[in-house]
Amino acid sequence: MIESLDLSKTISKEEYKEKKEKLAASLCEKQRLLWEAKVSTIIVIEGFDGAGKGEVINELILPMTPKAFCVRSKITETENEIFHPYMWKFWERVPEKGNIDIFEQAWYKRVWQDRFSGITKKKELPIAFDEINSFEKMMVDDGVIVLKFMLVISKKEQKKRLKKLYKNIETRWRVTKEDLLHNKQYDEYARICDEMLTATDTKDAPWTLVEAEDDRYAALKVMSEVEKAFSERLESLKNPTSPVKNGKFLPEGEYELHALNNVDLTKSLTKEEYKVRMKKVQNELKQLHGVLYAMRIPVVLGFEGWDAAGKGGAIHRLTEALDPRGYKVSPTSSPNDTERAHHYLWRFWTKMPKDGHIAIFDRTWYGRVMVERIEGFCSVDEWERAYREINDMEKQLADHGAIVIKFWLHIDKDEQKKRFENRQNTPGKEWKITDEDWRNREKWPQYEQAVDDMLIKTSTPYAPWVIVEGNNKYYARVKVLETVAQAIKDKIKEELKKPNKD
Repeated sequence: MIESLDLSKTISKEEYKEKKEKLAASLCEKQRLLWEAKVSTIIVIEGFDGAGKGEVINELILPMTPKAFCVRSKITETENEIFHPYMWKFWERVPEKGNIDIFEQAWYKRVWQDRFSGITKKKELPIAFDEINSFEKMMVDDGVIVLKFMLVISKKEQKKRLKKLYKNIETRWRVTKEDLLHNKQYDEYARICDEMLTATDTKDAPWTLVEAEDDRYAALKVMSEVEKAFSERLESLKNPTSPVKNGKFLPEGEYELHALNNVDLTKSLTKEEYKVRMKKVQNELKQLHGVLYAMRIPVVLGFEGWDAAGKGGAIHRLTEALDPRGYKVSPTSSPNDTERAHHYLWRFWTKMPKDGHIAIFDRTWYGRVMVERIEGFCSVDEWERAYREINDMEKQLADHGAIVIKFWLHIDKDEQKKRFENRQNTPGKEWKITDEDWRNREKWPQYEQAVDDMLIKTSTPYAPWVIVEGNNKYYARVKVLETVAQAIKDKIKEELKKPNKD
């Protein structure tokens, strides 16, 4: 891609000034309109060392209102970020709806600079490219404008610019050993860049190559492309496609349930059996939790289930066995204003555990394909694509080394009714039952279908669903804890088999 560029392109000072004034006025107005329409933008400015990324960013933002944009310079990973999946720190930085985030370098460092220096191995590239493309597609599907620019200069021009910067004592700090090495091995550095561009140039988020040997030409091209994208989005907003609400449920009799059909809800334990097995597995988990921390293995546990199925009880018995410094329980309720201003997965990404810790979610990201689907809080397109988005997120966690398990606590309708009535009639438990719980029972068939879809489409080898037979609480609690303990033991054994392990 790079070799096809004509780097001799230039623009006169007079023409630049004239076009820039028009673009600046248009950018200012369109930024305001997009902010009012709650359309956010991600702009990635990548480029060769010395290509003028900072100058281009400066020209781009000058006409804009500062309160609605943020420039994210090169990110140096903190220890906390190193102990999370690579894309975690970028999920934390995605803009609120209506805002603009401009990234200098962004998530491409791993597949360019780190690839060149040998930090990222060739075998790691497929996963890295998939994570980048998945992230950008999720942003685009959520309505974010994603623009990516690659500023290119020749080896000769780069050497001249680096030399000029180094000669000036005030700018010498900007020239690093890595910059000089990139120039010395320019051809290899450019080859890796081309490899990256080819793998991440997608329909959803294409690259724009910028001939950057003339600073004015480069700045004008970037401003022009941004203005064009803003204009196109605003034009599309004039004729929006109305979202379809209240998911597409098939008529009765045309849909055969699968995952929940053969769940044996008669499974049970006596109180005596429960006490023996619970004590044993809790003691085991206490030991395993320490090993998890020492080996820096993160764990993500998601709990879903029918109302009153026993999620809270299972989580309580699980956390009794854990060091409180090493886990966090995150109950999930309706999103607040800040959470609604981001992609729906943002609030879950920000709560993912650091290496060696455990994150427990009481209700999860699967609300998108259950309650949001059934209650019409999202469009059909949104919940249908959520299966892929969720699988992608969970795969990134697993590829980072996390144990990911999701529990569906299953009870029948009669057992649920019995538990609802017990809560209503037991002092101190009334708060556990609401009118909404009773109302949801009326939609049991719709939820049953949605649950079946969810289990089938998102149970994967790297993030399996475990259906927990929950009519007997003793059996359900023990099964949850024993499943977690076994998964941790399997993961430890897998890690110890890897080379370079002490």
